Parts: sequence; C-alpha cells; structure tokens
Amino acid sequence: QARGKVGLKMNAPQVSLKGVIALLPALQNPTISHLSKKGWFAVETILEEKTVRELIPQLKQAGASGIIEYPLNKIIY
Repeated sequence: QARGKVGLKMNAPQVSLKGVIALLPALQNPTISHLSKKGWFAVETILEEKTVRELIPQLKQAGASGIIEYPLNKIIY
C-alpha cells in the first residue's frame, strides 16, 4: 500500500490553515496538531509521490512552511 506514496509534514499559521488543508489530498483526513507557538499548527498527510513536485509551491504560496517530505515503508489499514 505504501508504494508510490510519501508523507508530508509542514507548519501553518492559523490564518493560512484552511487554504493549506484545502490543497492536501489525504488517505482519510490530514492530521493537525497545535504547535507550542500560539496560532501555529503542524499538518501531516500521506499522498501520491507524483503530486508532491507541483503541490509544494502551492502549499508555500498558501502559507505553509517547514515542509518535510519523507518515504513510507508500510501503510496498515
């Protein structure tokens, strides 16, 4: 199930959160966590690797920062 997919993590300020989430495909829903700095969130999702190249510039333009792409070994449903 993990073949061809990657994980993507990023930070987003609250004012940009809706726009960032709207761009993200996810297996179900992206994970969103509060950061220690008030008004900031960590966002994490799993997506098709082939979409990342076009998606990252869009995420940056929407207000995301600290974007990390990582490989997956397994996906267990």
